[in-house]
Amino acid sequence: MPPHLHVACAIIERDGLILAARRRPGLSMAGKWEFPGGKIQDGESAADALHRELREELEVEVEIQAALPAHTHPYPAFTITLYPFRCRLAPGSAAELRSADHDALVWLPPERLYELDWAEADAPIISGIKI
Repeated sequence: MPPHLHVACAIIERDGLILAARRRPGLSMAGKWEFPGGKIQDGESAADALHRELREELEVEVEIQAALPAHTHPYPAFTITLYPFRCRLAPGSAAELRSADHDALVWLPPERLYELDWAEADAPIISGIKI
């Protein structure tokens, strides 16, 4: 049975735009776009994982606005369940974001998110984004 990963992800909104992150070369699904976040560790809530991952990945703090419905997607080698959260950058967070896991970060209006080549697990989340 393939592994089942549980991952928290952030739909970060700023001034009516949503943050998208492209996976860097060398990672699985390199070149695909995703919402930033990461794996939930044993004993950790999805919200706690999100805060930890965003501190590690983007060096930012966020304020969670709402949890969106979880979404499960089977890939050939593993299954992933995403736990998306609508967020805003916390006051004092960096205006310019950097990521070790991504080679590009872009802010787009929700209606333009469909233009990107999304990881299959992340793509269905876009339809649930309302600003």
